[in-house]
Amino acid sequence: MFYQRFTFRLIFRLLIINLLGYLLFYLIKNTQLWFTIIGVALILLGAIISLYYYINQIRSDINRFILAVKTRDHTLNFKNKATKGSFPELYESFSDILQVHKQIRLEQEAMFQLIKTILEQVPVGVIVVNNTEQEKEEIAFFNQAASNLLGVPAYKYWHRLKEHLPNFSNEIEQISTGGKRFLELKIQDKLIQLSTEVIPLNLYGNNYTIISFQNIKDEIEQKETEAWNRLIGVISHEILNSITPISSLSDTINKMVTDKKMLTEDEMDDLKTALQTIQRRSSGLLDFVKDYRLIAELPTPNLEPHTIGEILKHIKVLMQPFAKVKNVVLDVEQTSSKITIQLDLKLVEQVLINLITNSIYAVENREHPHISVNYRLENTKLYIDVTDNGKGIDAGDLEKIFVPFYTTRKNGSGIGLTISRNIMKMHRGSIEVISIPDNSTTFSLVFNYV
Repeated sequence: MFYQRFTFRLIFRLLIINLLGYLLFYLIKNTQLWFTIIGVALILLGAIISLYYYINQIRSDINRFILAVKTRDHTLNFKNKATKGSFPELYESFSDILQVHKQIRLEQEAMFQLIKTILEQVPVGVIVVNNTEQEKEEIAFFNQAASNLLGVPAYKYWHRLKEHLPNFSNEIEQISTGGKRFLELKIQDKLIQLSTEVIPLNLYGNNYTIISFQNIKDEIEQKETEAWNRLIGVISHEILNSITPISSLSDTINKMVTDKKMLTEDEMDDLKTALQTIQRRSSGLLDFVKDYRLIAELPTPNLEPHTIGEILKHIKVLMQPFAKVKNVVLDVEQTSSKITIQLDLKLVEQVLINLITNSIYAVENREHPHISVNYRLENTKLYIDVTDNGKGIDAGDLEKIFVPFYTTRKNGSGIGLTISRNIMKMHRGSIEVISIPDNSTTFSLVFNYV
């Protein structure tokens, strides 16, 4: 309908202009009526100007609409022109689009306020830095938790925070490309321990850095207390097991020799047995202390590049004879791999020896004892897996197996897994374990691989 109205008006104007043009041409050619000629010419000029303004008005309205969308101006209104203009449906569409655009903007603002409120309430410090201008990086968001944890006001610019907390900012800049880091800071004479993560983000052509951190000092202290309690329990158990018979036998010997100048042959035999027992338990206690020192005095890793194939090949040569003696099938796969990683070969070999030795004892009395060693890559992690089909580990023991001196194996020292985990921590890695009782167990050495 609006096209018909526009077409009608346009044809009507063009028809008038043509008629006036023809009339003006006729008057000039056939008459000398100059006043009439001038009048017709002015009318023709007015008709042309009216046509121009008529078309230009529509073009102007479209430009105003486009500008309103670009500048997010929701105050523009086309209601009057929707009822009186030449394009009512077009102007109605303009109004609808602006209204929808306004609704979307309001929803975005509401969602932004919701997210901002949530981030203000969470106990995690969040700082968002706009890195678009390198000279004067602006802080786009600084929540209350970040201000409380760092003991600073919500600064507007990163260089102000850097001046106030140089240690914090330097640590953040070291992982500016992304990553996690554990930080210890002294804020207002109070030591805090922060678990920090940095995530770089590019959004609509602007570079942002999202910094999140939380104080985990209380959690660490709680875990340390639990670990110390478990360790003290194990140590107390071992010491009591050695000291109790020594004390009892010492008391017995004391009674045997008190007020006696001569001992019978039977008494001498009892005395020898008691002294031998004391000597044996004392040696056991001494070995226990040596094992404790071994855990505490691990050497610093000498990191050098080694291929995974080289590591697996060494382990195969070392452990294959022992496995063969125990009638265990040991499969070490992918010994030709050329993937290279920085590590201390001797220390990592010691970890693998510990794990494979544990697996060999775990598959005792199994019908078809089998152990496999291989590796896999997942995202930025490299895993070396030691899998056996042994008796497995109960769920209740999974959290205890890394506690020093805890062991489920007869004659086991209980320090192998503790040492292994400490070695992996010194390599900035970890040990993971998955076990299905009476089915299989997999210990994985986890390395960072970028």
